[in-house]
This record gives sequence, C-alpha cells and structure tokens, in this order.
Amino acid sequence: MIAAFDFEDGGRMYTCSVEQARATRTEAWWWFGVSGDRQRYAPFRAGADDTQDSVRWRIVSFYGDLLTRRAMPAARYRWGYRSRESNPRN
Repeated sequence: MIAAFDFEDGGRMYTCSVEQARATRTEAWWWFGVSGDRQRYAPFRAGADDTQDSVRWRIVSFYGDLLTRRAMPAARYRWGYRSRESNPRN
C-alpha cells in the first residue's frame, strides 16, 4: 500500500492518506482534504494495487463531480399537493 501524499490540481492542494475504518478496523479507506474546503472525504477503499496516479485520478474525479452537484439548484418536489378546490374535505 502506498503512503500518504499531497498533490496540486486545478489550483487546489489535495492531502491524501489511508486510514482504517473506525468501526471495524479491518478496512482501509482513502481520505482526502482539499484546500479551501473544511470537509474531509473518504470516497473509496484502499487497494493493494493503488498507485499515486490512480488515486489522484479517482480523487480529482470524485471532487469535480461533487462540485458539479453542489452547483446544481436544489430539486423541489410537491408530493401529494392538491389545490383547495380539488380537496373534498375543505
């Protein structure tokens, strides 16, 4: 398994490390933080065949998708909405 590492992409600094899951202590996950974002993320399990390039690609892809989803307007659903006129109890 590869050691923790940092890299820069798109003007952001990423800090990556492998940590054991707190509950089970048997699975290792890739955790990363990004400059300018106070949240840390653990999007996928660490594998024996991981390389810095493969981890970097997965992290940048995950974070890019996350930023895209955050930028989208919130979906609003009106489940079960009926006007007052169509409601027989009013």
